[in-house]
Amino acid sequence: MILPLEDREAAAPDYILRGALITDGVCAPGCVVAVNGGRIAYAGPSDGFDAAHFPGAQELPLPPGSSLLPGLVDLHCHGAAGGGFPAGNDRACRTAVDFLHRNGTTTLLASLVTAPEDELVGSLGILKVLAAEGLIAGVHSEGPFLSAVRCGAQDPHWLRAPDPALLRRLVAAAGGTLRTMTYAPELPGSSELLRILTDHGVIPSLGHTDAAAPVAAASLAEAADLIRGGAASGAFGPRATPTVTHLFNGMPPLHHRSPGPAAACLRLAAAGTVVVELVGDGVHLDPETVRMVFDLVGAGGVALVTDSMAATGLPDGDYELGPADVVVHDGVATLRSNGALAGGTATLLEAVRTAIAAGVSPAGAVAAATLVPARVLGLENEIGSLRAGMRADIIAVDPGFDLVAVLRGGRILPDHRHAAR
Repeated sequence: MILPLEDREAAAPDYILRGALITDGVCAPGCVVAVNGGRIAYAGPSDGFDAAHFPGAQELPLPPGSSLLPGLVDLHCHGAAGGGFPAGNDRACRTAVDFLHRNGTTTLLASLVTAPEDELVGSLGILKVLAAEGLIAGVHSEGPFLSAVRCGAQDPHWLRAPDPALLRRLVAAAGGTLRTMTYAPELPGSSELLRILTDHGVIPSLGHTDAAAPVAAASLAEAADLIRGGAASGAFGPRATPTVTHLFNGMPPLHHRSPGPAAACLRLAAAGTVVVELVGDGVHLDPETVRMVFDLVGAGGVALVTDSMAATGLPDGDYELGPADVVVHDGVATLRSNGALAGGTATLLEAVRTAIAAGVSPAGAVAAATLVPARVLGLENEIGSLRAGMRADIIAVDPGFDLVAVLRGGRILPDHRHAAR
């Protein structure tokens, strides 16, 4: 879980920020957010705010027309700024986390890719330390129990059917920090995998699958039932649901005579029992597809994610994603071996901006990058909203949704423009 930053550091300064408030699916102009001791003490209309209650607070100068958003929450992120989480290098991981925090993603899961067993265990050991320090909210394991037919950038050599012994070893190595795992429901043993995951508080995320629509639907329904049972015992938050790893990517395309998993995922997301990830970077999905999903499902069923990798924040060139060699050209990351998409290079704020440009409402796009993923993680009482009592993770953006300032746990982070080297 996320450690309260104020419990680990000296008291944060007090701040006052003014602008439009975009939170919880609503956009309200003329608002104030007051920060006291690393927590939000007030968030609401200016005419209801009494500055006399915060005599030592510093008012942050923001450009006219600025908006205040909750810190962004990314459920699917492989790295940035030259650091890849799958590589299992402590310094590189910290560099990536620092870049992402300073660019507005104040909460993230560090995503792994399919790799040899010992490499996965080693990476989990590194990331467990970062989670204990409150730098990440935990780990997302993308594999290794995935379909070879829809492996995408995953190394097919290390894919396998669900293996209870391996899964338990990974869960143990993570030490309680494994929060989500992508799996293919058509593989033998997937039901036992769901039981093991949910017994340990891990959210199953359907993806990299060639399953037929009924198979996908049945597996997601089973996962939802297990999560509801776990929520009753406190293993999950009350609004937690299964997720779908980067909808449309890593699965057969939706076809009117062969709907595949995408149809089942859309239907269940519209019913409120599943949250679908969308890589809204303008590369993984056409903007019209992003708008369609928001219109069909509603923002409450969508989690915008980046699938970002080490090249995020850096120029085109040669990079790695786990054991794979990646080439980035015009900001598009592909495998050198076969040209398959190999993660993204956009930040989550850039994905929000791209979704808005596609026609998604600012309030909806922001909710899909804040409140919805916070609910998936069971952290909606701590992050994902701007409300009194919440942790003071706040970003300020100008009218073009360019980043102006970032507060994490009530502390102003250094200028994001100097975050990548």
